[in-house]
Amino acid sequence: MSADITVTSLPADFERWDELLTLIMRAFAYMDGVIDPPSSAHRLTVDGLREKAGKETGFLAMQDGKIVGCIFAAEHAQHFYVGKLAVEPGLQGRKIGRELMSAAETLACAAGKPVLELQARVELTGNQTAFSRLGFVETERTAHPGYDRPTSVTMRKALS
Repeated sequence: MSADITVTSLPADFERWDELLTLIMRAFAYMDGVIDPPSSAHRLTVDGLREKAGKETGFLAMQDGKIVGCIFAAEHAQHFYVGKLAVEPGLQGRKIGRELMSAAETLACAAGKPVLELQARVELTGNQTAFSRLGFVETERTAHPGYDRPTSVTMRKALS
């Protein structure tokens, strides 16, 4: 990762919700017209993000004071579920996502949770491949409500 990028926990006094939402929407835009049903990112609002941050642990990747990436981790009984991994499109491929995922792994290990779990859409085989390179393995395929075919791939990573 570039030396000028830092990953930090979402601060308690965070107020840049508009900027964070805009980043997520830019990072998820490539999915439009590719995945069905559409991404849940379309239902996010500033208030929804604020609420999400109150229930989950968020991490930010920052460059020169600008938010260039994020991830959220939700604690469950036996694992952490990670979602809304977003990296500024022009900065993808620079290991920012890997560093954000590493922050979530550190959180899970500190909480005594031996597993990270995520879901990738069936159509997004490139994402599945990228997550596989990070040590995730497919555990099941599920369908969104109202669909009679798998729409998501659940992937898990055992942590040491």
